Amino acid sequence: MERRLSDAVPFVRSWPAWILVGLVLVLLYLPLLPPLVQSVEGGEAGQFTLTWYSELFTTPLIAQALRTTVAIALIVGAVTPVLGLLAALSIRELGRPRLILLSMLLPLFIPGVSMGLASAFLFRILGIPPSLLTILIVQILWALPFATLIILTVMAGFDPAYLEAAYVAGAGKWQAFRDIELPLIAPGIFGATSFSLIISINETVRTSVVQGAWNTIPTYVWSTYKQVGLSPVLYALMSVVILATAVLAAAYLSLGFLKRR
Repeated sequence: MERRLSDAVPFVRSWPAWILVGLVLVLLYLPLLPPLVQSVEGGEAGQFTLTWYSELFTTPLIAQALRTTVAIALIVGAVTPVLGLLAALSIRELGRPRLILLSMLLPLFIPGVSMGLASAFLFRILGIPPSLLTILIVQILWALPFATLIILTVMAGFDPAYLEAAYVAGAGKWQAFRDIELPLIAPGIFGATSFSLIISINETVRTSVVQGAWNTIPTYVWSTYKQVGLSPVLYALMSVVILATAVLAAAYLSLGFLKRR
């Protein structure tokens, strides 16, 4: 009996904190529910339908935006972790690590509109027309600081004694990194990939000023909302973005859980 009471004490003492956490979670996720509900509502209240989702693939502009978003996200998710890994290695191996890290993180503190307009102005000076390439550049530059931080965090927990042992065994620097360190920091690289995909799928401000005739899902949603307002099809498109983000985040969290197991 005493054991059960002592086990219950921590929960009894912490219930106000749990209530506070619950309220914060409600404030965070409650705004996501109306689009999900509206996207499956039919003409009458309480009627369930998936018609609006089918229209996403039959409306040419939306279908094109979906294809563009997926293509851009896959390239950003493939390129950004590689650049983030190189940046993390530079911070660790080269002199002036604080200067390199500050240079990598500086874009995080520049407003998105200013960064997007500055990029568009630079592309104009260089004679690069708005295209998929310009979208790729601004999205990679935006995702790169986050990817670098994630990989740096994982590398901070890596024990360099493993590399020293590999050097003693006769391995070169590249071979030791490839065979010893890279497999151990792979979860961080996967996390950087997931985060880069999420950023690419949801990026709006920077993309909107360099996209030209190419729409992504967020820019299509924003421009359509400004012109004609919300609609069931738009709710369905918003729900696709929300669900895709949730799936990617869940995959990253699941990988971390399996690693701890």
